[in-house]
Amino acid sequence: MNRFHVHVNVADLQRSVAFYSQLFGAHPAVVKSDYAKWMLDDPRLNFAISKREGAAGVDHLGIQADDAAALEQIGGRLKAADAISLAEVDTTCCYARSDKYWAEDPQGLRWETFHTHGEATTYYAPAVAAAPVASEAACCGPRSVEKEKTVSACCGPAVAADPPACCS
Repeated sequence: MNRFHVHVNVADLQRSVAFYSQLFGAHPAVVKSDYAKWMLDDPRLNFAISKREGAAGVDHLGIQADDAAALEQIGGRLKAADAISLAEVDTTCCYARSDKYWAEDPQGLRWETFHTHGEATTYYAPAVAAAPVASEAACCGPRSVEKEKTVSACCGPAVAADPPACCS
């Protein structure tokens, strides 16, 4: 069974870890200096928070596929909806190695569909982009240049002249 994914940007990671640990009645499965993740079974949820560039609040929603075949089924549905903005193969993001399809709903809400196939020691590393690519590949998906006047950035907007915050 696939797992729903929510990623939230937070201002204070320690306070947020304490709050969500109480809310979920569980400690995070992964804790880093800038990131924490709960892999919950009730509800079946991959809930992640990070202290990155950008405003606090929901960064993106997603579906974590149990295997590569399930990811391809979801990707096929997104392709049929003409919604894929970026496909990534063997990318490193959020301390994990994954294959991904990034999409936007009609309101511009970003959706990450992914299959994780390993852990990583860093938050971000450059991805191998697969077609179609609407913008430069980056951790936590492409950012709309028209809407935000930004370029791709690791989990947060960056001014076009600035490098992604996670990559420097």
